[in-house]
Amino acid sequence: MIGYVTLGTNDLPRAAAFYDALLAEVGAKRLWEVDRGIGWGVAQDKPSLGILKPYDGKPATVGNGVMVALVVDSRDKVDRVYRKALELGGKDEGPAGPRGDGFYAGYFRDLDGNKLDVFCVG
Repeated sequence: MIGYVTLGTNDLPRAAAFYDALLAEVGAKRLWEVDRGIGWGVAQDKPSLGILKPYDGKPATVGNGVMVALVVDSRDKVDRVYRKALELGGKDEGPAGPRGDGFYAGYFRDLDGNKLDVFCVG
């Protein structure tokens, strides 16, 4: 159902470097680029994640309660992506680990303060 999600940035080159390295951990690559932003995914017909400078020209701000969840197929990948986010300068929002019955996740914020998590089920 979700086609894509975009997050705001005030520093496109910095955000691009963060997401190029982070999303390579899950096999995603750049799918599209425009003057204001970039989108990553595994295929054009699958959900993707983009970063954009806001269309209205005002500074990007973090949405309170907004979070993007990145699904992977193993706990090892959750751990790798979570660690990579922190290595790239992301901030911890909850270490990778079990979160209830069969749900395993790690939570972090990107360089602009956007909240993400990486998770697997099973």
